[in-house]
Amino acid sequence: MDLLLLGAGMGIVGGIFPNPLKMIALTQMALGRWARAIFVLVAPPMVIDGAMLLVTLWFFRFIPLHTVHYVAYLGGTVVIAFSSHSLRELRRKSPEQLAKSSSYTLAGVSVAALAEVTYPGTWIYWLTIAGPILAEARLHGYLHVVPFFAGSLLGYYGAAVLSTCLIAWGAGLHRALKMNLILIANILLLLLGISYLARAYFGK
Repeated sequence: MDLLLLGAGMGIVGGIFPNPLKMIALTQMALGRWARAIFVLVAPPMVIDGAMLLVTLWFFRFIPLHTVHYVAYLGGTVVIAFSSHSLRELRRKSPEQLAKSSSYTLAGVSVAALAEVTYPGTWIYWLTIAGPILAEARLHGYLHVVPFFAGSLLGYYGAAVLSTCLIAWGAGLHRALKMNLILIANILLLLLGISYLARAYFGK
């Protein structure tokens, strides 16, 4: 159950945070092109996650099991630091800075997906959060870690679609709504980082 809740929490946070793909989807929803919006929210992230899963599985084949919990400590610490920094920066950002839009073109979607791949948070999540959990499968079997990834997928795609729909539905209020969603996501991320650190310590 703890893996399911942790995965769902991480997924929800990832689904709420704005990124170039969500900005493209938002403009498509505003134009009434819902099929395109859902495609942008689902298809590129699935390809990225699939590739990152393979990279992480390969990488953690070479990490000794007795050192994996140190990687988990690093992951929890980075998550707490990121959320704390993001909360501070959020107070300095104007609603206009959070309301930039993008156009739906093949080049635009490709660049947005590339930005997602190169974003440090993507690598931090896979190598220091998901990686140690994947390493547990070497001891307990892959069925043991399925709840984490199932919760993460459901949380991410559910939150991504729902939050983007809410912002599109909010129309003129979407800037304030977006800021509130990001605030909630950062607070949840901070709590998840603390929870992950505790899990790494007590489960070592």
